Amino acid sequence: MRLRSLLFVPGDRPERMEKALGLGADALILDLEDSVSLANKGAAREAVRAFVGRRPGEPALFVRVNPLDSALVADDLAALAGLPVDGITLPKAEGQASVDDLIARLPGDYVVLPIASETPRAVFTLGSYKGDRLAGLTWGAEDLPASVGATGSREADGSYTDPYKVVRALTLFGAHAAGVPAIETVYPDFRDLDGLAAYAARGRRDGFTGMMAIHPSQVAVINTAFTPSAEEVAHARAVVGAFAANPGAGVLQLDGKMIDAPHLKAARRLLALAE
Repeated sequence: MRLRSLLFVPGDRPERMEKALGLGADALILDLEDSVSLANKGAAREAVRAFVGRRPGEPALFVRVNPLDSALVADDLAALAGLPVDGITLPKAEGQASVDDLIARLPGDYVVLPIASETPRAVFTLGSYKGDRLAGLTWGAEDLPASVGATGSREADGSYTDPYKVVRALTLFGAHAAGVPAIETVYPDFRDLDGLAAYAARGRRDGFTGMMAIHPSQVAVINTAFTPSAEEVAHARAVVGAFAANPGAGVLQLDGKMIDAPHLKAARRLLALAE
């Protein structure tokens, strides 16, 4: 399952779900949690069930349920029974134990995408995730500062303050330790596409392989950022080819630069992304 772009869509807005099918996102996250008021939860479950029931082959469909400790999640999961959903997005996840708890309750063999940093306790569990039944690992920078009484998670220039830089890094390494995609969190200013492009580029540079989106206008920018360019693919093929032609070599020279085993590993990973 390719997960460059994952677009949130409110579960109580069926017209937006239909429109989202043609936006080019690799996955839609049909939301039953934060974007749906308490009064509309029932209507959202019905709308999501109707939409998923007539789904096309693509994009992949995830449903974000309410937190495991809420009184709402049982009805969320019951509404999914028998539906061809690809995965469940789990908010307020606190480590592999939360994933195991959700899997025990699921009405189907779905994979899980935890939002793994929304509580203080969650930060200390980011290394506990395992690859089984995980679609990836992602994080959030909105709920956590609210839970500790912080006034925000970003500097004036939009960069993260030190505590949230740590959380982002731990999520990244936790995902790779589990052997699953690392999914960058949302960029809230959906009108600032240049800022989004720079943010997504940094994410890919650092090792994230995809990103969540909150607005349709963000999808194309994110897809571009997380798709290797033709030049990158050509260079990666040259690296792989150089080592294939010299199977006993540990270090080689390519285009005037030294390449070794880490470069070969990175090239193979990039080619896998490109495919």
